[in-house]
Amino acid sequence: MSEPVQASRRAVLGAPFLVAGTSAVAAAAPVAAADEAEARRILERYHGFGVKASGGPGDTATGVWLEDELRALGYATARQTIETPAYEGEATLTCGAATADLIPQAHVQTTPGLTAPLSLGGGGISILALPYARWSTAKGDVARRVHALFAKGAQAVVIVTTGPSGEALALNAPVDAPLFDRPVAVLAPKAAEPFLQAAARGETATIAIPGRAFRRPAFNVTAKLDRKAAKWLVISTPRSGWFTCAGERGTGVAAWLMLVKWAATAKLPVNVAVIATTGHEYEYAGGEAFIHALAPKPRDTALWVHLGANVAARDWHERGTFLSPLPSMDPQHFLLVSHPLAAASARAFAGMPGLEQVYEADPRQAAGELGSILAAGYDPVMGIFGSHRFHHARNDDLRCVSAALAPPVAHAFAQVIAGALKA
Repeated sequence: MSEPVQASRRAVLGAPFLVAGTSAVAAAAPVAAADEAEARRILERYHGFGVKASGGPGDTATGVWLEDELRALGYATARQTIETPAYEGEATLTCGAATADLIPQAHVQTTPGLTAPLSLGGGGISILALPYARWSTAKGDVARRVHALFAKGAQAVVIVTTGPSGEALALNAPVDAPLFDRPVAVLAPKAAEPFLQAAARGETATIAIPGRAFRRPAFNVTAKLDRKAAKWLVISTPRSGWFTCAGERGTGVAAWLMLVKWAATAKLPVNVAVIATTGHEYEYAGGEAFIHALAPKPRDTALWVHLGANVAARDWHERGTFLSPLPSMDPQHFLLVSHPLAAASARAFAGMPGLEQVYEADPRQAAGELGSILAAGYDPVMGIFGSHRFHHARNDDLRCVSAALAPPVAHAFAQVIAGALKA
């Protein structure tokens, strides 16, 4: 996502569609056992590939698996190669007896060990405690805050991603050029207190980012069913991410794979193009590459459907520091659709937390790849983006998902697609 959801939400909430059904709470239909089993298979397989950083072993293995799945459904697959930054190694902050693991900020500026006083306002190793939000990118507000500390003499900056999980959250970055020329890394809010106290006292600390920063190839998985129709249906989802990404990416991959399976057999009067992009962490590099080189042109596209972040992750009960996963969806995800699809979308997604409110598809209000799709002129479009509680955290694992949540999203999209494309 191009801005933290806190910022994106302010814009989105300005333009809801006021259509019949958006305020009604519909009882969720029971999920068929076969659909739940299929969603569980996909979620567990996706999670099992481990870390999904672009071009790494987990991302590559995921891409190969999805190619096999698509070919089995009758799609003709191809790869589109891009290049992304990467880092191998650890990162730590140490002050006296306190040591914490960090997430090094891409593009990673390495250091074998920089020792300097901790500070809160610039100079030495500056700690930047962000305001409360579900943070996801270093662009924009975060970059401005970091550069202000560099201007005051900071030699390195440690960002505290204050938010609902208490975890360190990896922050997206541009693919081609680094935002920062000095070491920057992220510290978990739950581990920050000893360092904040030490910074208030001006104590000396060491930040170490001794690994290897480099670039490596990664690939989009593209696939087509060319029925010699006049126009195309495009169905897209990102597959890469900073860590295991079960809720952030896995739920979207599950709904996407179920949807492209339906599209392969449904009698739709269109060709079908599907895409599972890499490079999401680098400001949607894979999605941008596909749009500009391989995607059907807007004039040739009947509808583009995008399943972005947090399609159907679990919500959590919270009581102090105690968290317990719920069977319902995290509502902090947003459904944006073009105007002609608003009423049908409100009916199809009624009763799904967060998705029952339909918003206008506008590039100024969208985030992630959905913003890129809209900015490129595609219309009509429908898509989801959002940030669940453990979005961009290392522990976005199978606790964050439920196999019962993804199938209703896939079915709702199918319902709207079928209605929109009927001859």
